[in-house]
Amino acid sequence: MSTDVTAKSPAPAPPGRSGPAADGGLLGLVLAGLRRNMRQYGMLIALGLIVVLFAIWTDGDLLLPRNVSNLVLQNSYILILAIGMMLVIIAGHIDLSVGSLTAFVGAFAAVLTVQHGVSWPIALVLCLLVGAAAGSVQGYLIAYLGIPSFIVTLAGMLLFRGLTEILLKGQTLGPFPDGLQKLGNGFLPEVGPNTNYHNLTLLLGFVLIAAVGWQEFRDRRRQQEFSLDVLPTRLFLLKLTALVAAILVLTLLLASYKGAPIVLIILGALVVGYGYVMRNAVFGRHIYAIGGNLPAAKLSGVKDKKVTFYVFLNMGVLAALAGMVVAARLNAASPKAGVNFELEAIASSFIGGASMSGGVGTVLGAIIGGLVLGVLNNGMNLLSVGTDWQQVIKGLALLVAVGFDVWNKRKSGS
Repeated sequence: MSTDVTAKSPAPAPPGRSGPAADGGLLGLVLAGLRRNMRQYGMLIALGLIVVLFAIWTDGDLLLPRNVSNLVLQNSYILILAIGMMLVIIAGHIDLSVGSLTAFVGAFAAVLTVQHGVSWPIALVLCLLVGAAAGSVQGYLIAYLGIPSFIVTLAGMLLFRGLTEILLKGQTLGPFPDGLQKLGNGFLPEVGPNTNYHNLTLLLGFVLIAAVGWQEFRDRRRQQEFSLDVLPTRLFLLKLTALVAAILVLTLLLASYKGAPIVLIILGALVVGYGYVMRNAVFGRHIYAIGGNLPAAKLSGVKDKKVTFYVFLNMGVLAALAGMVVAARLNAASPKAGVNFELEAIASSFIGGASMSGGVGTVLGAIIGGLVLGVLNNGMNLLSVGTDWQQVIKGLALLVAVGFDVWNKRKSGS
């Protein structure tokens, strides 16, 4: 019996952790990490670069506390729509009706509160129910009758726009009650001693920093437990530091003005809730499954019709919420409200990483995509760029995002 005493050659290092990346220090780690996670981090880095560029071009006006607060208020309803639209696109569908439904719900709220004196909390509940009903009808036609979502929601776009004109009789209706106005324009109340900052906003910012840090370490530990690839330690710490710094800067900017807008708290709750559903809940995994491979999902026992129905019901509810926010923001319901909102929401989803073929995307990505468009709009307005060129630039941004998705798929061979 012979014994092999030949020295074994060292096992090769895992891909991306050797060679130039390993020998190039922190920069090499960053570049290697970006190459492996381009879909996840590419647009986030793009958002950061856009903010820096416009901050320079506007001589810092972009990052003035007042402007940052206005940026949140002006884009809140698009971000709410983008969350729902991301789920629709992940499931392999599209919804063209959300802009018109937003306008219709705002008109319905105005009729209830202004003309009939209904208290605003009751009106809010009724409007959310109207959105749920609209989404349910469209979801039923798409899921159970098999009508393509493009056709159903295109019809819904025309239908709800017409109903808005009928309700308002072609006129603007307002103003809304004070309580409802705060939904679109209000800020958290001031509490505690005078510190030259909004204390409650500071507290919420520090809590958010702690929560983000805990979540990042928790996710990393879980990935290691299942022997999944994780970012190198230095790159992970760099990512965590960047997240904490971004949250801290935003907190200080908002706290130095009027504090956090109420709609930002609502938006944050939506991001946390929907992010959890899409990452951890069975329903979220089923949405990814039917969008990624519908035949395989059916064979696995996924009730695709039920999932599709609830995705559109959810979109209707979020469109209703966005309608209430934009109406409260304008303090009036207008027949022209919500124009092109569906295109903004769709563009936000694709810029944020959604795939044309479905099955890919995140809630946070939708928010990032919406912020990219929002910062572009705000920055170009500060620079007095004409609306014609603004449309050109936003169109190019969408084209680049979708082109990147196609390129990334071809590169990965999927």
